[in-house]
Amino acid sequence: MDKLLELNSSVNSFVWGPPMLVLLIGTGVYLTLRTNFFAITKIGYVLKNTLMKMFSKEQKGEGEVTAFQAVSTALAATVGTGNIAGVATAIASGGPGAVFWMWIAAVVGMTTKFGEVVLAIKYREKTEDGRFVGGPMYYIANGLNQKWLAYVFAFFAALAAFGIGNMTQSNSIATALDISFNIPPLVTGLVVAVASGIVIVGGIKRIAQVTEVLVPFMAAFYILGGLAIIVANIGAVPAALKLIISSAFTGKAAFGGFAGATMAKAMRFGFARGVFTNEAGLGSAPIAHAAATTDSPVRQGLWGVFEVFIDTIIIASITALAIILTGVWETGLSGAELTMTAFDTVIPTFGGYIVSIGVLLFAFSTILGWEYYGERAAEYLFGPKVNLAYRLLFIPFVVIGAIGGLEAIWDIADTLNGLMAIPNLIGVALLSGVVIKETKDFFAREKV
Repeated sequence: MDKLLELNSSVNSFVWGPPMLVLLIGTGVYLTLRTNFFAITKIGYVLKNTLMKMFSKEQKGEGEVTAFQAVSTALAATVGTGNIAGVATAIASGGPGAVFWMWIAAVVGMTTKFGEVVLAIKYREKTEDGRFVGGPMYYIANGLNQKWLAYVFAFFAALAAFGIGNMTQSNSIATALDISFNIPPLVTGLVVAVASGIVIVGGIKRIAQVTEVLVPFMAAFYILGGLAIIVANIGAVPAALKLIISSAFTGKAAFGGFAGATMAKAMRFGFARGVFTNEAGLGSAPIAHAAATTDSPVRQGLWGVFEVFIDTIIIASITALAIILTGVWETGLSGAELTMTAFDTVIPTFGGYIVSIGVLLFAFSTILGWEYYGERAAEYLFGPKVNLAYRLLFIPFVVIGAIGGLEAIWDIADTLNGLMAIPNLIGVALLSGVVIKETKDFFAREKV
C-alpha cells in the first residue's frame, strides 16, 4: 500500500503540477480569445437564455431530458464540498489572494466549459433504445478519430466516480452530521446509500428530475446564509475586496495559518481550487449535457457558461467573502471547519448547521451526478449491459466512504481526476476550430 501511495504521489504532483494548470488555464485563455470574449461580453445574453429560462417548458430539437435538467445534473456533480471546504482550504493555504486567481480561473473556465458542451452535443450519439450519450469519449473518438484516447478517458472517469464522486462525498456528509448533530457515520452512510440508490436505479431521467428540484433549493439555501454574513459586514466589503486583489500580487502571511504565502502560492491554490470547484476542463459535465434536448450545440453551450458562473463566481465567492469578512481566515483553521466558524461568527449555532446541511445537500447531489458520469464511461468501455451492474456496485461504496478514513482515497481520486483531464483537454484543444466555427455561425444567425 505504501508503494502505491508513493507512486500516486508522484503521478499526482505531475497531473496537478504547474504544466497541468498551464494546460487547463491556457486552453481556456485560447478559447476565450478566439471566441472574442463572448462569455464575458455577452454574459447578459447568456443569463437571459439560461437563468431566465430555467423553468421554461419550451423545447426545440432532440434529447432525453430538458436543457435545465441537464445543467442541473451537471451542477449537482459540480457544486460540491469544494465550494465549502475547498475554497476554505485555498484561502488557508494561499491567502486571500487565492480568491482572485480562483475568479480568473472561472472567467476563462466559462469558455472551456462552453467548448466542452458544444463538442458534447456536436458529436453525441443516439442509442438503439433512444437514449442520447456523449462527452469526451465521443468527441475524441468521433471528432479526432482517436478511439484509444477515448478509452483512456472513459477508464479513468469510470474509476474516478467511485472516489471523488462517491466515497469522499459520503465521508464529508458523515463528518459534518457527526459534528453538528452527533449522528453516527454508519447511520449516515446507510441512509445516504438508500436515498442515492432510489434515485440512481431510475437512470438519467430520475436523476434529472431530482436534481432540477434539489439544485435550485440547495443553492438558494446556502447563498441566503452566506448573504446574511455579507450584509452583516457590508461596510467591510470594500476592504475585503482590496485585500483579495492586493494579496493576489504581493502574497499575504497570516498568523498560525499559511505563514509566508506568496503570489506563486496564491496563484497555485486559486487556480487549482477554481478548476476543482467548477470542473471546467475535466470532461465530466459534458457527459450530462449530451442528454439535453436542444436544437444547437451552442445553445446548450450557454448553459456551460452559466454553470461555471453560478458555481464559482456566485457560490464559491460567497464562501470566500464569508471567511475573509469575519476574519476567521487568520485563525489557522482550514476546510469545512473554517467555513463553519465563519458562519457561526455571524449566526451563532445555526451558522454551523447551515454549513452542515449545505455539505449534506451538495455532497448528496454530487453522488448522483458522478454516478451518471461513471456509468456512461463504463458503458462506453463495456456496452449498455454494464449499466445496472455499475449502479448496484456504486451504492455500497457510499457506506464504505462514510465510515472509512479516506485520506488515501482522496489522494488517489484527485489523481484520477487529473488523468481524466489530460485526454479531454487534448480533445478540446485539437477540436477548438469546431467550437469557434459553431460559435461564429450561431451568433451570426442570432444577430446578437
